[in-house]
Amino acid sequence: MSFSPRLSDKAQLLIEKPKCFIDGSWQDGLEAPATVFDPATGDALLDVPMASPAQAQLAVDAARNAFDDGRWTGLSPEDRSRVLHRLADLMRDNRDELVSIFVQEGGCPKSLAESLNTDLPIEHLRWLADKAAAGPEGGWVQELDRHPWSGTAGLLQREPIGVVSSLCPYNVPYIAYVWKAGAALAAGCTTIIMPSPRVPLTAVAFTRLAEQAGVPPGVLNLILGGPEAGKVLTEADGVDMVTFTGSNAVGAMVTTQAAASAKRVVLELGGKSPNIVLPGVSAKDVVSASLHRLFRNAGQGCAVTSRTFVPREIYDNYAELAAEVVAEMKVGDPWEDDTWVGPLIRAEHRDRVEGFVQRAISGGAKILAGGGRPDIEKGYFMNPVLLGNVQITDEICQEEQFGPVGVLLPYDSLDEMIALANNTRYGLNANIWGEHDEAVKIAMKINSGNVTINGGGPLRPDVSFGGYKQSGNGTEMGERGFEEFLEYKHISWPVPS
Repeated sequence: MSFSPRLSDKAQLLIEKPKCFIDGSWQDGLEAPATVFDPATGDALLDVPMASPAQAQLAVDAARNAFDDGRWTGLSPEDRSRVLHRLADLMRDNRDELVSIFVQEGGCPKSLAESLNTDLPIEHLRWLADKAAAGPEGGWVQELDRHPWSGTAGLLQREPIGVVSSLCPYNVPYIAYVWKAGAALAAGCTTIIMPSPRVPLTAVAFTRLAEQAGVPPGVLNLILGGPEAGKVLTEADGVDMVTFTGSNAVGAMVTTQAAASAKRVVLELGGKSPNIVLPGVSAKDVVSASLHRLFRNAGQGCAVTSRTFVPREIYDNYAELAAEVVAEMKVGDPWEDDTWVGPLIRAEHRDRVEGFVQRAISGGAKILAGGGRPDIEKGYFMNPVLLGNVQITDEICQEEQFGPVGVLLPYDSLDEMIALANNTRYGLNANIWGEHDEAVKIAMKINSGNVTINGGGPLRPDVSFGGYKQSGNGTEMGERGFEEFLEYKHISWPVPS
């Protein structure tokens, strides 16, 4: 089985001759090109010249000048809001093209590329566009009444922090462009987007739409580059803030590089999230939803609930049902509407994920469902796999695989389950199946920035997304996420009693 490129003429126009975008000008990268592959076939799609460190510095300088001369900050909040609404409209008008570009270079199944990865960021951008006009809670300038102890009154002014480097991942690119660059623009900042070199075309398409929407030159810049260009974006004196989504290892490097100039850093990193089945819940009522939640986008998501905890008495039944569900889960062509598990992003990443599975099996783990590779001629596919007979301290239960791998663990008491669920250095997401009031009580005891009950629903734009412990620093979206891009200025004066 093999697949061929399926981009429409309109989609190809959005990504034609992919280049960097610096100060309103499209420029070829000056470094060696990176090859963009189709993960579903392994075929090379095209070579994209990468930016040099000098070009990354030019993008920083352009964003700095655009911020300092007021071409964006000098606009009224309402005018900035209108530009962002036009960008959201253009994303909606080009929805099918954005979806197909991501399916082509990211391998994301079409149904998920449509819902989570395109429709959601469009709606979140509309929220940000409204926020650009309304400002943070209390408004852009808030009056402070006389304080009885200090004897002062004053103003609290919220201002954009400045130039933002937006460093984005491959698995949810449009979400990242909106949550980072879109939020920066809504706050009045200027920004440089640097996408994963694995999915540069999504960023080219987004940037072309931003240009069409009327974002002024220098306000939004695009660097297609590797680690050296990225280092400029984290270290340059002209950058005031770095927002990064990716691995903990790279996140640590970003933090170190930004520390010398005391930049604000927002990190959204890894996860090893629990999926909890409470006593009294039937396995058959939750196993399908749990596994589909885990294996969507081939498990390439920081918030996937990869560790499932079930009462010991239903462990065997859950495992039997899981084998049936996984056997029916379609792995294959991401362009087909009924495909749930597409390819992993690259062959070396698949090798890494399979290495975790093989080491777990060598250590005594048992395959309860799935496993191996599908009978597909080309591409970077592996079947989803659920493992049992594991301990919470095992590598497979502690390290993020970022692939279609889950573990099933039994528990004998709620206290034991809570301790097991919290036994991780991460704390990004969790899901709990059970009676509502009891599930809420358990949610209060889980160390996680996000907990859904009985499946939850789509991410809300007005609520922040972030994690505990090593899942990151700061938050994205919502009121708190918006405020990450703002500085606070206190202006005070004495007031007689």
